Amino acid sequence: MPGRTDDLTLGQAAREIGVSVDTLRRWERDGKLRAVRDERNRRRVPRREVERLAARPRRHRAGDAFSARNRFPGKVVSVEVDGVMALVEIEAGPHRVTAAITRDAVEELGLAPGVDATAAVKATSVMIERS
Repeated sequence: MPGRTDDLTLGQAAREIGVSVDTLRRWERDGKLRAVRDERNRRRVPRREVERLAARPRRHRAGDAFSARNRFPGKVVSVEVDGVMALVEIEAGPHRVTAAITRDAVEELGLAPGVDATAAVKATSVMIERS
């Protein structure tokens, strides 16, 4: 039905459900999501579909300032500085993540044991950002 105000764009629906637009497209293709088309043939997601899918546990937010989706918020448990490099270990729930970063990054971020920080993992790199 063109012009229905309870239909959301894919982007709006993805944000409310906590998934990516690509995930919604895949769910539609796999029959897990029923989308409708507007008068310009754009996908719209009925509000009831968003409510149905949002009833699942929400995924953690990846944040708006960084593209890596594999993020492990936690506390810094150790910082070992040696020359221009440093090893920073974060306890993130049941996981321990260690990143080799520069001494400058440790200083700029103010990383020290007990500080809240997030390990962002992308491909083979582990980056640290201050929470």
